[in-house]
Amino acid sequence: MKKTKLLNASLSHYIATLGHTDSLVICDAGLPISNQVERVDLALEAGVPGFLQTVDVVISEMFVEHAVVAKEIREKNPQIHDALLDSLRKLSEQQGNCIAVEYVEHEEFKVLSSESKAAVRTGEFSPYANIILYSGVPF
Repeated sequence: MKKTKLLNASLSHYIATLGHTDSLVICDAGLPISNQVERVDLALEAGVPGFLQTVDVVISEMFVEHAVVAKEIREKNPQIHDALLDSLRKLSEQQGNCIAVEYVEHEEFKVLSSESKAAVRTGEFSPYANIILYSGVPF
């Protein structure tokens, strides 16, 4: 059995196969996911698992170069936004790089998410709790 945080085999596989600049979406229960994007559906019920909990587990195993979020999150979901930025700041310190966070309109976010290798659907029931993480390299 694995001894790291991430136990979900499908999600672990997608993270392991990410190359430089490949992306992975972590989204709330309502974000539409393109049929061309592999889906890892973790949602069990409203709030389970939560968005931030899922982000923290994913970034414990993924080297992140930059991230994209919908700019609406700042106004519509400031608690999630602030906690997300804190998690990314801590990850930057651990990785020794600066993770750029790009803000785009939600409609553009949906277009960008359709280009990702996989989308991880959480049980999050709060608005704009979505992020696209772009893979970097640790060397």
